[in-house]
Amino acid sequence: MKKRIVLLPGDGIGKEVIDSAKDVLSAIAEEFNHSFSFDTHEIGGAAIDQYGTPLPETTVEACTQADAVLLGAVGGPKWDNNPSHLRPERGLLGIRKALDLYANLRPIKGFKNLLHASPLKEEVVSGSDLLIVRELTGGLYFGTPSERRDNGNAVVDTLSYSRSEIERIVDKGFQAAQQRRGLLTSVDKANVLESSKLWREIVEEKKAQYPDVAVEHVLVDAAAMKLITNPTQFDVIVTENLFGDILSDEASVLTGSLGMLPSASLREDGVGLYEPVHGSAPDIAGKGVANPVAMILSTALMLRYSFKLDDEAKVIEDAVQSVLDAGFHTADLQVADGRLVGTFEMTKLIVDYIKSQNASKCIASCYF
Repeated sequence: MKKRIVLLPGDGIGKEVIDSAKDVLSAIAEEFNHSFSFDTHEIGGAAIDQYGTPLPETTVEACTQADAVLLGAVGGPKWDNNPSHLRPERGLLGIRKALDLYANLRPIKGFKNLLHASPLKEEVVSGSDLLIVRELTGGLYFGTPSERRDNGNAVVDTLSYSRSEIERIVDKGFQAAQQRRGLLTSVDKANVLESSKLWREIVEEKKAQYPDVAVEHVLVDAAAMKLITNPTQFDVIVTENLFGDILSDEASVLTGSLGMLPSASLREDGVGLYEPVHGSAPDIAGKGVANPVAMILSTALMLRYSFKLDDEAKVIEDAVQSVLDAGFHTADLQVADGRLVGTFEMTKLIVDYIKSQNASKCIASCYF
């Protein structure tokens, strides 16, 4: 299989984790006889510094021609005082819109030997395995441009959704639930917002098309509470843009580290942008201590969702699991009797596992 992948390192630790992703994908290509070509472009703060815009046209053009896009991270205090149109995050929002990446998937699954790092009690978080499906190109973030009134003393933001926008993300949620445990939790604020009332109506209409999926409606404030009191009750959560942004960040701490969580942003033909949930972490950029696992697991999502290479995706996931089970960890993780490694070492361990015909031998010998 030949595929063209655009790499968007972005800011902070983005370049370091993107390099890890490239190393892992090169190993997969070698072991499974694929051909992956890589094309690197700027986005975010790095693009502002070089081109005067967080999303250059050359980046958009390259991404529209790619089979998939990998993004490291954007943002940092260097650009905090920039006007809104010159903020690094505008690059991320812009590329999502340009590629029509309407569905964001964030799997939240704890690694057993890392549960002690969660802020929740182990007995609460143990067994958590959920997927948040977030609408990504509509809602409050993409409504009529924000407006300041009364000499800046009043503001207006607009939340807007069309029926078709809601229908396609709700379908994606039902389809995801069909492939998992068959439970869909639709999160809204239908007791207050008109957009949420339409959202709930559409979910009720759609459920007849998916008789194998059980559906429950939960208000967003209740969902936020239940995520930290009983996360194991959830299978698939589907929700709108703002709620999904907040809930997915809340759920991310269940595992104890943002450095462990991947995400996929998809359009209807399967082309996607894949990125770790964590930010640019400028305080540790360039020190070689960043956790590359979330970025590496994002490559597994890319192989599964965009390229339909389930076996190759599972090899990456198994490699990560085995390396962690062997006690290797980066500085953001605390593993009893573990071995602290940096970005390069963690990546090499995972790559060596992929290349090894004997996984247990690799874990025992590749690093030492």
